[in-house]
Amino acid sequence: MDSRRRFIKNSLMASAGMVALPNLVTAEHLAAYKQKISPNEQINFGLIGCKGMGWSNMNSHLLLPEINCVALADIDQNVLDQRSANVEELRGTKPKQYKDYRKMLEDPDIDAVIIGTPDHWHCLNLIDSLEAGKHAYVEKPLANSIEECNLMVKATEKYGKMVQVGQWQRSGSQYEQAIDFVRSGKLGNIRLVKTWAYQGWMKPVPVKPDGQAPQGVDYNMWLGPAPKRPFNENRFHFNFRWFWDYAGGLMTDWGVHEIDIALYAMNVSAPKSIMASGGKLAYPDDASETPDTLQTVYEYDGFNMLWEHATGIDGGNYGTTEGIAFIGNNGTLVVNRGGWKVIAETESVDGERKEKIEAVEHVKPEGNAQRAHCKNFVEAIKANDASKLNCGIKTGSVAAINAHMGNVAYKLGKKIYWDKSKDAFKESDANKLAKASYQNGWKLPKV
Repeated sequence: MDSRRRFIKNSLMASAGMVALPNLVTAEHLAAYKQKISPNEQINFGLIGCKGMGWSNMNSHLLLPEINCVALADIDQNVLDQRSANVEELRGTKPKQYKDYRKMLEDPDIDAVIIGTPDHWHCLNLIDSLEAGKHAYVEKPLANSIEECNLMVKATEKYGKMVQVGQWQRSGSQYEQAIDFVRSGKLGNIRLVKTWAYQGWMKPVPVKPDGQAPQGVDYNMWLGPAPKRPFNENRFHFNFRWFWDYAGGLMTDWGVHEIDIALYAMNVSAPKSIMASGGKLAYPDDASETPDTLQTVYEYDGFNMLWEHATGIDGGNYGTTEGIAFIGNNGTLVVNRGGWKVIAETESVDGERKEKIEAVEHVKPEGNAQRAHCKNFVEAIKANDASKLNCGIKTGSVAAINAHMGNVAYKLGKKIYWDKSKDAFKESDANKLAKASYQNGWKLPKV
C-alpha cells in the first residue's frame, strides 16, 4: 500500500509539473553525455546539499551537455556516496567529495554552485560562494529571515555574479500566459488575490525520542548557526521544514512559489499591513512546530491577498490543491502547476444572464518548468547578464520577505504594519522577529 501511495503521489507530481528526483540515466542524459562540447564552453558545477531539491536541480542541469558536476558537499557521507554514484552513472566520472562546503569553494575550477541545504544555511552558503567568485542557483525560500534576505541581495550586488532563486514557476509557460492575461485588464478591477497550498499527503509527524546522529553525519555542521539541540530524526532530512530553527513551514516552503506569481502579476512588492491566524489545528499533538493550518491577509494598495495552507486535506480553492486566483469584477483567473483558466462573471442584460468576458477553458503547461529554469540560469551565466534571469536575487527576496511577514504576524498574533520608506515594520517586536539569530560560534556575514 505504501508503495502504491508513493507511485500515485509521484504520478500526480509529474502531471502537475512538479519535480521528481530521478536517479536513472534517461535518454536526455545520454544525449547530453554524447554531445561534444569544447572545453571553453563547459561550465563546472559544485553542489552544496545533495539529498532532495539540491540533487533534483543538479540532475536537471546535467541534462545540458555543457554542464559538468565536479564536486559535491554534504554533511552526510551516505548522501555523498549515493550522489557520487548517480553522477558517475550520468556522466561517467566521479565528482570530488567534501564534508565542508567551504573547502569545496576553494577549488578555482568550479564556476557555479547549486545550494540545496536547509533554509537556515542559505545565507552563509550563498555569500561564501559569491565571495569565492562562484555563480549560484539557490533553493527557495531565499533565507530563513528577512534580515538574511536583504543581506544576500546586497552581497549579490557587490560581487556581480549570477544568482538564480529556485522559484521555478517563473519559468512555467502557464504562469507567463496567466500574468499576461491579468495585466491585460480583461478581468476588470482586481480586488482580491487568493494564494493557497492544501497538502493532503502531509500526515502527522510522529513524536520520536532524541538519539545519536547516523553514522557518517556531521551533525554539528548540519546545525550550523541554529540553536544547539540533541539529534532528532524529525528535525533532520526533509522534516526540518516544520521547525522554526531551520525553516518557516508551509508559509515559506510553498508560499514563496504562489506569492511570487501573485505579486509579480499585480506589480507590487510590499504590503501595508499583515495579519495571520491559525495553528496546529489538524495535528495538535504531533512533533512539528509550524502551523498546519494558516490564513494570512496582506493589504496592498487597491487589493488584498490571502494566503492559506492546510495539511492532511486536498480540498483547496477551485478544486485544486494549490494555486493562485485573481478575482476581478469581470472574471476570475485561476493558475497552478496544472495550467490556467478564466471563469467569467455574469450580468443581466435584457433579462438574460450574459458573461462579462469570454471564459478561457483550461490551458495546460508546456514543457518542464524546472528544467527550463535551470537552463535559464546557464544562459544568464553564458551571457554574463543578470537581466536574463527569470528569478534573480531581488525577485526571490520579495517573495521570501512577504512570506516571512506572514510568519511574523502569526507569531505575534496581531495585525502588523510595514513602513516601505524605512524597509521595516512599524512595530519593534515585529522587527526583532525579522532579525537572524546565529549561534554556536557562527556569525552573520558582513557585506
